[in-house]
Amino acid sequence: MDKVPVPADQAAAEDSDEKLVARARGGDADAFSALVTRYHPRLYGLVYHMTSNNEDARDLTQEIFLKAYRSIAGFQGNSSFYTWLHTIGKNMTINFLKKRGKRWQMSLDDVDSNIQNDREFLELTASSDPVREANLSELQKRLNEAMQKLSVEHRMVVTMFDIQGLPHAEISKVLGVSEGTVRSRLFYAHRQLQNYLEEFRK
Repeated sequence: MDKVPVPADQAAAEDSDEKLVARARGGDADAFSALVTRYHPRLYGLVYHMTSNNEDARDLTQEIFLKAYRSIAGFQGNSSFYTWLHTIGKNMTINFLKKRGKRWQMSLDDVDSNIQNDREFLELTASSDPVREANLSELQKRLNEAMQKLSVEHRMVVTMFDIQGLPHAEISKVLGVSEGTVRSRLFYAHRQLQNYLEEFRK
């Protein structure tokens, strides 16, 4: 029996990143559109949690993909497309925040190479306390405010690790730092967030 032909857009959606990137580098706009569809939610999530503004996140995400489209011919494949895209996103988001006038902190804690395990992040589901449950909406608001109090570097690792679920190794590639530095920043950021939200953890 003859094989039923697969629509071009569906076929693109099922292709690997490598195939889509190769086609996009050759000028195939549909292939790049498939990559946008695949990674838009995660990239938007990263930008939103860094900027805390839907409109800024939408505009900046679009600019990041436009930058990636214009630069795709120079992508050498030394990392995954996802890592490459997130690196562009990280750089453009940091530049955006600096221009927006957010406090830019370059001083970081020294890397603690002895950190073996990170603390559990905001164990919000560990308790069935009805008072805590009633406060979840307020807690979400406070969590967002607390995230914005972190330095850009610390907010970035919390977003990538705790919200997007990226492993330490992938985060280290995107940020261009060691895995030990990623762990150190996470440890510090978790401690700061827990301090900010202490009244909701009682």
